[in-house]
Amino acid sequence: MKMYQFYEEQHLPVTINEAWSFFSNPRNLSLITPPSMNFLLTNAPEGEIYSGMIITYKVSPLFNIPLNWVTEITAADRPNHFIDEQRFGPYKFWHHRHSFEEAGKGVLMKDEVHYSLPFGIIGRMGHFLLIKKRVEGIFEYRREALTKMLSNEKEAFSI
Repeated sequence: MKMYQFYEEQHLPVTINEAWSFFSNPRNLSLITPPSMNFLLTNAPEGEIYSGMIITYKVSPLFNIPLNWVTEITAADRPNHFIDEQRFGPYKFWHHRHSFEEAGKGVLMKDEVHYSLPFGIIGRMGHFLLIKKRVEGIFEYRREALTKMLSNEKEAFSI
């Protein structure tokens, strides 16, 4: 199984508790997911995440084909980090660690993703031709959405 990695950092001018509150609320995912993914939360978990929480969505990651995606929060250490892992969805394997560290006048948010694709050599070719750019694009959209939200007004971030 070929494993891929993606790493991203972004400085946010908010407190660590504000960052945690925003990112640990599954309902905020739609605010930072590209519209082209047709993201739809299909269960409505209340409050912040916790270890063992199951979150279900519908997404269209490629060619506008809707897919079910089920993730489990496998670790939650308020306000430092949480991990979501795919239980069912478009990837063969998906492990995403979200970390928050106080840094200067704000928070350094880090995303570390390890993922693998199904379909053997076809999946590897798909990664080279399309998937890698798609994953990078999702996180670039998120970076831009957060920057825009925070430049408009800080209160918009604490939804």
